[in-house]
Amino acid sequence: MPYFAMHKPAASELARHWDLDPGVVYLNHGSFGACPREVLEAQRRYRDRMEREAVSFFCVELWDLLQQSRAALAGVVGGRSRDYVFLPNATTAVATILDNVAQGVGLGRALGPGDELLTTSHDYPACKHNLWRTAERTGAAMVVAPFPTPATHDTPISEGDVFDSIMLRVTERTKLVMLSHITSPSGVVLPIERICAELNARGVLSLVDGAHGPGAVHFDLPSLGASFYTSNCHKWLCTPKGVALLWVRPDLQERFRPLVLSNFAFAGAGTHGRSRYALEFDYVGTDDYTPMCAVRDALETLPAIAGTDWAGIAARNRALALRGRDVLIERLGLAKAYEDDLIGPLAMIELPRVAEADRERVASRPTAYSDGLQDALLANHGIQVPIWRMGEPGAAFDGRRSIRLSAQLYNSGAQYACLAGALEEELEKE
Repeated sequence: MPYFAMHKPAASELARHWDLDPGVVYLNHGSFGACPREVLEAQRRYRDRMEREAVSFFCVELWDLLQQSRAALAGVVGGRSRDYVFLPNATTAVATILDNVAQGVGLGRALGPGDELLTTSHDYPACKHNLWRTAERTGAAMVVAPFPTPATHDTPISEGDVFDSIMLRVTERTKLVMLSHITSPSGVVLPIERICAELNARGVLSLVDGAHGPGAVHFDLPSLGASFYTSNCHKWLCTPKGVALLWVRPDLQERFRPLVLSNFAFAGAGTHGRSRYALEFDYVGTDDYTPMCAVRDALETLPAIAGTDWAGIAARNRALALRGRDVLIERLGLAKAYEDDLIGPLAMIELPRVAEADRERVASRPTAYSDGLQDALLANHGIQVPIWRMGEPGAAFDGRRSIRLSAQLYNSGAQYACLAGALEEELEKE
């Protein structure tokens, strides 16, 4: 009998605020987030207002609603509300930033041959694809710094290891460095403030993809020292899907434009009480802006649910992620990949390496994900958690796989113990 059937774990008592499938142990908040019922209800009310009288909603109400969300965001992440604008997702924001940099924003001239754009091997694929396209269009070179992994280090990887892996690739030709605040495959919280300080000293722009950032770790965004910052609000801030924040350093805003120019592209600053920068981004045509309106509701709802502030939420989730990681390490005899001070609400563990004789069979199993082990955990144990192969894309499977744990308010320690038992069973089958 599957381990899950005998030991179905209870979720956190706070799970009652989410409409998660009760038949699934959901340990993958990091991929797409999960929005509390109260926030979805708030979004529904905004949609009802929009459909009841669209002209008044788009021409009058929307401006105040977006400003309220922007002010609430500044209250959590820091800085001035006027420096935040909204886009549908972080990938769109990254593409927008790269388009502006290509045209010379922050550089004083357009990108061209001889320039370098640096990122790491653990940055998000879609963002790297947009960086590659920018390099191709401008003639600049794209440089990828190998991110430290258990394959390159015998002991847990430290902040210094991560810092050095990036800074050793910065040269006099580097014009922009694109980094994740928290890496997607490895869940590592980068020392962003330290890195940005060094980049600023060298006159290099920094683009921080904080898809895992606000709500995951507590920080003051302007104090990070980044040139540009974006984050998907639907992840750790638990807003509805379809809203990301974009923050541009104030001195870079004058020439910074959205990819799509709206009716307000040539309206004077001060229209609707906005700077030109905010005015253009606040309305780029008819769309569903209700996820953006509901940002304020999410920022108010999560602390009320948790009974603590956002710093407390981040601390609680980090503690649970470390607890879950340690359960798997102990039960499966695994090793810690990264030092504890690099961990937020995500934790990556390298699984036992598949024996060479079994690799072709294991790799050939049909999968809807990256590896058939993820399918087996869901089908046989009702556990949704990502399993990733760790080799280079397109390379033959070398037997190395990792599991990434997420911890959100609806999760419990019992769920990670259940995962450990399920992994033992499935790895034994392999």
